[in-house]
Amino acid sequence: MTEGHTTLLNSGGLDGMMGPYGSRLLHGWYATGGASDLDEHLGRYGPPPYPRSADAAERLVRAVEDAGLTGRGGAAFPTGRKLRTVAGGKGTAVVVANGMESEPASRKDETLLDLAPHLVLDGAVLAAAAVGADVAHLCLPRTRQDQADALREAVGERRRRGLESVPVEVHELPHHYVSSEETSLVRWLNGGDARPMATPPRPFEKGAGGRPTLIDNVETLANVALIARYGPGWFRSAGLPDAPGTTLVTLSGALRTPGVYEVPMGLRLGEVLDAAGGPAEPLGALLLGGFFGSWLPVGQALRVPFAKQDLAALGAGPGAGVLVALPDRACGLAEAARVLGYLAAQSARQCGPCRLGLPAVAADFADLAWGRPDIPLLRRLEGRVGLLTGRGACRHPDGASRFAATALSVFADDVRHHLDLGPCAAAGHEPVLPLPPTLVPGEREWR
Repeated sequence: MTEGHTTLLNSGGLDGMMGPYGSRLLHGWYATGGASDLDEHLGRYGPPPYPRSADAAERLVRAVEDAGLTGRGGAAFPTGRKLRTVAGGKGTAVVVANGMESEPASRKDETLLDLAPHLVLDGAVLAAAAVGADVAHLCLPRTRQDQADALREAVGERRRRGLESVPVEVHELPHHYVSSEETSLVRWLNGGDARPMATPPRPFEKGAGGRPTLIDNVETLANVALIARYGPGWFRSAGLPDAPGTTLVTLSGALRTPGVYEVPMGLRLGEVLDAAGGPAEPLGALLLGGFFGSWLPVGQALRVPFAKQDLAALGAGPGAGVLVALPDRACGLAEAARVLGYLAAQSARQCGPCRLGLPAVAADFADLAWGRPDIPLLRRLEGRVGLLTGRGACRHPDGASRFAATALSVFADDVRHHLDLGPCAAAGHEPVLPLPPTLVPGEREWR
């Protein structure tokens, strides 16, 4: 999904204005129409400004704090605070760049690693220097073998050119929905399964090798590489004061030109959709944040800024930058039922909410979408959805609960129709949401 790349630039540091918003992370793609190799990367940005002293490392951490960069992997946690916490931990730190992107509706991390791999690698090594780490791990799913090979070649070339102050190791992990969770990465790096672990301790306290571990999304680290070069003022020249910078978004569904785009934080959701050409047909709802996200009614959502604080009022958040435009002709209940069936199959099956609760919710939702639902079924479903939140060892049940609860609310008219008249004709249509096969080669492998 690299058809469209819309980006933003408001002030100096990168030359040129390309696309409606200019360019930052994808500037090189606009400049050449292809991926940036190392020579192009160095010609555009120069060598990475690695801190060579404790004072320089502190200045880099402070620059990221002042920039207001938040994580682009879903949680939107302040990146500077994470850097400072890990830097102050006991023992030599470790950095993990998370490129797993297990969200089926997202393609932003894959696109960034394809088009601007050296920005990500710069950011990983800069972050390692900032926190005093002696190694950086880049984690990818095994389903992207070609990309993993290309990144290993890029790492090797950088090493030969003397551009790495710490080694970068590329790993390929089993591709499960929960395997991108940060404790899953730590568990796998420590020789275990790529399944979430109970916390505490958190990875920043005791992570890979039992050491303080910084885990950041690859887009977050690419932004660190730009902030290190151009400073926090430049970074804040895009977006809003309380939501600075740009972000990559994956736009899909009933849009004219679906793809991965870069937009300023704080852009209204309707304008974000316009980056992909706008709706190709009347819309019925928006899914924000992917399969762990929230359904939103179109009329209300299009006017809301794409920023954590504004979306929180709707019970939503930017998440991993996923926006799916559901056409009005689709059955939202059927779309939700398919996703919940997928999430139930993708759980780690380590605790009650995943082994029992999620399958029960998925089965009830399937009955609501395609069976002969009645009021008792609906009440049972609502009760089960409410019981999932906060009871799992990881956030998998929480995300599924949010997805299910918002579907019942936003598609309330569909619920009434299915209760009164049975499944609608649209319930049997081709799915809109990108749903992988429930079973893929190697899916049962966790190590």
